[in-house]
Amino acid sequence: MIFIFGPLCSGKRAAAMELLHCTARELSARAVWDVQELAAQAGDLERLADELAQRDAVIATEIGCGVVPVDARERAAREAAGRLNCLLAQRAQAVVRVFCGIPVLIRGELP
Repeated sequence: MIFIFGPLCSGKRAAAMELLHCTARELSARAVWDVQELAAQAGDLERLADELAQRDAVIATEIGCGVVPVDARERAAREAAGRLNCLLAQRAQAVVRVFCGIPVLIRGELP
């Protein structure tokens, strides 16, 4: 699995299509994105990470930068998203950060 992360609207899906050599239609069958939203509702992040790691690519939007939310639920969701990202990075064969449309290999090797 390739774990791709980066800021909102930074070109993560385009990078995933390039890295997996697939079209947008094929990407929807091979990858999952916006996993930070799944983290907020997950009771067991380890299990969620195991399930997501079965995909060819997992794409997450960074939400931990900036002002800490006042609302306790939003803070908990942000914490869960960060913990899920750590778990996914541990399971990934390659970790890629996309910034300004430029994919940067952080760890591992690309297929």
